[in-house]
Amino acid sequence: MRELMRTNDTVKLSWLVSLLADSGIDALVFDTHTSILEGSLGVLPRRLMVTDDSYESACRLLRDAGEEPYEP
Repeated sequence: MRELMRTNDTVKLSWLVSLLADSGIDALVFDTHTSILEGSLGVLPRRLMVTDDSYESACRLLRDAGEEPYEP
């Protein structure tokens, strides 16, 4: 799994997961429960993850949609 994006914006995450799914790319959101445990204050960002095989395609899709993938 590779990290595609980090954000506290749950609406953006939902949109990106849907966008990826429409293109046949499975994505998972990590750290949802950790974010809830900290009181949903938005301090801990959630991570959007895709498989290693899907990473390059997902990055292109995000860029085409005007978003920048996370670069560690």
